[in-house]
Amino acid sequence: MITVSNLAIQFGKRVLFSDVNLKFTAGNCYGIIGANGAGKSTLIRMLSGDLDPTRGNIQFGHGERLSVLKQDHNEFNEFTVIDTVMMGHDVLWKIKEEKDAIYLKEDFTDADGLRASELEEKFGEMNGWNAESDAASLLSGLGVKEEFHYTLMKEMSGKEKVRVLLARALFGKPDNLLLDEPTNDLDVDTVIWLENYLADYENTVLVVSHDRHFLDAVSTHTVDIDYGKVTMFAGNYTFWYESSQLALRQQQNQNKKADEKRKELEEFIRRFSANVAKSKQATSRRKMLEKLNVEEIQPSTRKYPGIIFTPDREPGNMVLEVAGLGKVADDGTVLFRDVNFNVEKNDKIAFVSRDPRAMTAFFEIINDHDKAHEGTYNWGVTITTAYLPLDNSSFFNTDLNLVDWFGQFSDDTTEFFIRGYLGKMLFSGEEIYKKASVISGGEKMRCMIARMMLKNANVMILDSPANHLDLESIQAFNNTLINFKGNVLMASHDREFVSTVCNRIIELTPRGIIDKQMDFDEYLTSDDIKTIRDKMYR
Repeated sequence: MITVSNLAIQFGKRVLFSDVNLKFTAGNCYGIIGANGAGKSTLIRMLSGDLDPTRGNIQFGHGERLSVLKQDHNEFNEFTVIDTVMMGHDVLWKIKEEKDAIYLKEDFTDADGLRASELEEKFGEMNGWNAESDAASLLSGLGVKEEFHYTLMKEMSGKEKVRVLLARALFGKPDNLLLDEPTNDLDVDTVIWLENYLADYENTVLVVSHDRHFLDAVSTHTVDIDYGKVTMFAGNYTFWYESSQLALRQQQNQNKKADEKRKELEEFIRRFSANVAKSKQATSRRKMLEKLNVEEIQPSTRKYPGIIFTPDREPGNMVLEVAGLGKVADDGTVLFRDVNFNVEKNDKIAFVSRDPRAMTAFFEIINDHDKAHEGTYNWGVTITTAYLPLDNSSFFNTDLNLVDWFGQFSDDTTEFFIRGYLGKMLFSGEEIYKKASVISGGEKMRCMIARMMLKNANVMILDSPANHLDLESIQAFNNTLINFKGNVLMASHDREFVSTVCNRIIELTPRGIIDKQMDFDEYLTSDDIKTIRDKMYR
């Protein structure tokens, strides 16, 4: 349990938030959301003790252990993988170290024997004899193979270190667990494992994430940081989003009577709680929603960018033909080979691969930014494309301000028009005169999306469209693509994006493709598909 009383944090004259009073209890998982810069990671740092609040108190339950997902990937470079994980339980690790040091003494005394006996007893009470096997089990679940368990951390890759540090945070099932962006750099299979692990977790979990599917799977509550105010709501991200949007529509509808609004909200709660999956977290969430008073549902004050794609013309029957396409990476790895498919009218396709370089290479080829080693592709005569590349750095290597930057891509270069366009992307006032080179990653992504809007294309090609965006921008982008009257070719780690937009999955492999028209979650969990995938990567 974590109790927060009158918490405030201030940097200079800027008050990030103040008067925060919250209680986080065992058996619940709290998803923390807010715009970029709102203070999500700051809240986690204060709870972890890494940052002192300006005022207020943070209290933990008596004798409870706190564990935090470490962000410094090099902190444990001189330790083995297995030791790094076990060090996550600092009390157990200190006992082990002291016990091992006593046994190594050459002048072992009676006092040493007594102390060793005390430590052995404590070690056993803390399930220390199973610590190594428990750590190994966590590592395996997170995709770290057994052959690397005794490797030094400095010899592990960055992505492997992420998994080890996550195992370290989970080790020993701490009473209070703080996770800041735990799904970063994890493949889908590992994210699913983590979802299942946390869904049945019996202690207190706080998690910051931009992954809506993950938040929906694990959260019983949503903690919203918005305009300096921190508010807790029952339910996961989707419940918070849909209920707040419904309340906003009701607020704007002056003609609807109060009792009609209440009934509408009550029916929404009933529908949502009926669809909650079976897990300890989900059961807790369902009970909370059933007790929820409709007065607790408030309209959202969030600002969402105005993302609208309007094709100049509908795609014809011939969209894209790909024949025998193949690409080898610079290091000699076959990214994909023997890629053959046609894009049909109304197709919205998710491209996947165990090697993320494959999708980027494929998109670069079909946008004529790179050459295939073999094969051909051919666009239909009615097709116009808009491409969101993975790496947008070349677009912002300039001294132009945002007004002039947009002017490069617009037929209408008047400041009135561009100011309106930038306003849709949430740039206001003097912000529009900022240099394009100094804006944040999320702002750059909004600029790239706006650039795509100007093209009025009928085919969207999107390489990791959720990267760097806050949840508001991701949600707006997602909603637009669902309703887009054209084709979408996409690669994304955001499962919600893929699941809600795409009707077809194409997996690029070194031995050809897997091409299925099916639900993405079904594709990921199907035993038949898994068998096929294993053969294609062998």
